[in-house]
Amino acid sequence: MNAGKPDLGGLAKGMWRVPYIIDMQKQGHSEDGGPVVVPFNDLGKKIFDERQATHSKDDPEGYCLPPGVPRMMYTPYPTEIFQMRDRILFIYEGGAHVWRIIWMDGRKQPDDPNPNFLGYSVGHWEGDTLVVDVVGFNTETWLDAAGHPHGEKLHVTERYTRPDSNTLRLAATIDDPEYYTKPWTVVTTATWAPNQELMEYICQENNRDIQHLVGK
Repeated sequence: MNAGKPDLGGLAKGMWRVPYIIDMQKQGHSEDGGPVVVPFNDLGKKIFDERQATHSKDDPEGYCLPPGVPRMMYTPYPTEIFQMRDRILFIYEGGAHVWRIIWMDGRKQPDDPNPNFLGYSVGHWEGDTLVVDVVGFNTETWLDAAGHPHGEKLHVTERYTRPDSNTLRLAATIDDPEYYTKPWTVVTTATWAPNQELMEYICQENNRDIQHLVGK
C-alpha cells in the first residue's frame, strides 16, 4: 500500500506522542537547527503582543475548538497515521478528537475552498519526505498556545520525514502575508510509542450548551 514510500505509522501497532509546543518560536527550531525568527509585520506583532498580555485567555482551543494546522502536531495528545492508496489519514486523540485527510491522488487545490479549521490538504512524496500543501483556513484558530496569529490567507507547507523508527520530524512553513513579512519555518518532532492505542477523549470545558441538554 505504501508503494515503496516510508511507513509513517500505519503498518505497525502504535502511535505518535505529540509534544506540547506552547510557543513555536521558543520550542521549535529552524531547518538549519538554529532559533526560529518570526518575521512579524506591524499588525502581526500587535495581535501577538495583545494575546501575550492577556495570558492567552481567549485561546480558541480552550473552548474545545480544533487547534488547526500545524498546531494539531503541537497539542500534547497522541495521533495515529494511516497510509492508503489515495489518501493519508491522521486520527487525533485530543484537540476535539478529530481526523484529517491528506489527499494523495494527484488532485490540485480547489480554487475557492470552504474555510475550515484544518484547511484543505493535498500531498505528494519528494523522495522519502511527505510534502503537504494546506490552504482554506478559517480564522478560528491560533498557530500555537502563545498566540501567533493567522488569517484566511494562511498557506502552510508541511514536510514529514521519519529519520529513524522512533522519530517523526515535521517542518512547517507558515506563509501569511496578512501578519508576516515573509514565510518562516518551524521544525518539531514527535516520538513513536509502540503497542499503544488512542483513547477516547471528550473536551467538555465551556461546553455549557451540551451540559444543559443533558441536564448537568
